[in-house]
Amino acid sequence: MEKSVEHGFEYYMNRIPGMGHPDPKSASPLVLAYIGDCVFDLIIKMMVAGRGNRPVHVLHEETSRYVQASAQSYMMRAMQEHLNTEEHAVYRRGRNAKSVSPAKNQSITDYRRATGFEALIGYLYLTGAYGRLTELVEIGLESMEHREEGQADNAGK
Repeated sequence: MEKSVEHGFEYYMNRIPGMGHPDPKSASPLVLAYIGDCVFDLIIKMMVAGRGNRPVHVLHEETSRYVQASAQSYMMRAMQEHLNTEEHAVYRRGRNAKSVSPAKNQSITDYRRATGFEALIGYLYLTGAYGRLTELVEIGLESMEHREEGQADNAGK
């Protein structure tokens, strides 16, 4: 199996014929969210699969807890205070974008906040700010852990 030390995944992706790279500064917020959805989904799937082999339906259920709009909305609330001015502007553009698809079993507020979250993830990915992207995702995931711990504590009472 080939182990790439000199080049990262992006280098090899860019070698695929016809590979395009949207300009993060001029891309619509929904294009950023489209890319961000995929990037965040990959992060979560790698995290969940890295916890050990389990049936795929179990992996899917665990992944769904993180990628649904309500969870992304919750994580975004925790991340907001850590955003710089540029990141906040990208988030706001995504949150305020008019989407053609309705929220599926989610509140419109959660759905819009999640779209802003995905737009920010897409923007950071496309600008190559991987360190910042993972830093913010880590903040969001930690907030989810604290929420789940609080719910477990309340259920035990």
